[in-house]
Amino acid sequence: MWESLTGFVVVGVAILVGWIIGRIDLLGEHARPVLARLTFFVLSPFLLFVVLAQADVRGLFSALLPVSAIAAVAIFLAYGLIARFVWHRSVGETTIGALAAGQVNSNNIGIPLSLYLLGSAAYPAPVILLQLLAFTPVTMVIMDAVTSGRSSLWRTITRTATNPIVLGSLLGTLVSVSGVTLPPIVIEPALLIANACVPVLLISYGISLYGQRVLSAPGRRRDVVLASSLKLFVMPLVAWATAQFLFGLDRHDVLVVTVLAALPTAQNVFNYSQRFGIGETIARDTVFVTTVGCVPILIGITLLLG
Repeated sequence: MWESLTGFVVVGVAILVGWIIGRIDLLGEHARPVLARLTFFVLSPFLLFVVLAQADVRGLFSALLPVSAIAAVAIFLAYGLIARFVWHRSVGETTIGALAAGQVNSNNIGIPLSLYLLGSAAYPAPVILLQLLAFTPVTMVIMDAVTSGRSSLWRTITRTATNPIVLGSLLGTLVSVSGVTLPPIVIEPALLIANACVPVLLISYGISLYGQRVLSAPGRRRDVVLASSLKLFVMPLVAWATAQFLFGLDRHDVLVVTVLAALPTAQNVFNYSQRFGIGETIARDTVFVTTVGCVPILIGITLLLG
């Protein structure tokens, strides 16, 4: 069981390095926005292209996909209804909070944990596909409309189609579906750039933690508590019930979708909040709370269902 903690140790060390960089002010006052733009426009698209291009197409469109989709959408709706209509949060903050509650860290934490807990690194692929080809374009459309102050159908289509994260995801999926094997001269440079994404993203997150206290922002504690509670407790329960009773999956697949649903909030949510300058506190604190809190949750799920 100690081996299952390896993924968390890897992530924790990278975040700690970022916190130290922020503490000694090694990169200066512009480090956070520069790293955020580098990750969003360059490193993330390459990483998503590589991950999806090398994924097994049969795994991408397995029964795990609809179960994960139902669990995520249920959490999005639960958070969105409370934040928007009870607390009267803005559309942008509601979107970031909903993503923090329902979008899982299926890549830099999901892949290593899937390997150590479930025996294969391929299980997160359907969730990665779902989040990048369905949730990400919708998120970009909403956030673009909110930040630009105006929206039109053609402008929305253009900005979504030219979004680097969406482009990387689409190209990777097309390669996987087509069955084309990319030659080393193509895949190796892409891998080189892609491998920089996770450490840079985690270091950027660590820098953002310096000088900040979790749940310290006035008026936003309940947003973080709601998003974290939905992420850690409700989402795995919804995934388990959906897989067990609605789809009748076997015991192993039930374990897989439940573990995937219990993963912490995706670092990309924090990246989006930085990119658009909306809901950064909610995203940052929820990522921190769920990353720490999911450890006992994941161990408990594995012991109960494994």
